[in-house]
Amino acid sequence: MDIKSKIGIRIRNLREQQNMSQKDLAFSADLDRSYIASVENGQRNISIVNIEKVSIALGVTLQEFFNNDKFDNDSTGS
Repeated sequence: MDIKSKIGIRIRNLREQQNMSQKDLAFSADLDRSYIASVENGQRNISIVNIEKVSIALGVTLQEFFNNDKFDNDSTGS
């Protein structure tokens, strides 16, 4: 699984844990709803600035955001 998909899944999981819609998250993060949808679907390359906006809107630190089993598996072989 590529990193765009991993990040998208992580955002979706955190958003659903907060019982937030994509529209709610987009509003809180000052981003467009269609942008959130495309990131969650692994279709868009999200910047670190926008990851920070999303994590703040979800009430998690960047450390908590990336502290997930999906990011532990190094699929690049490095």
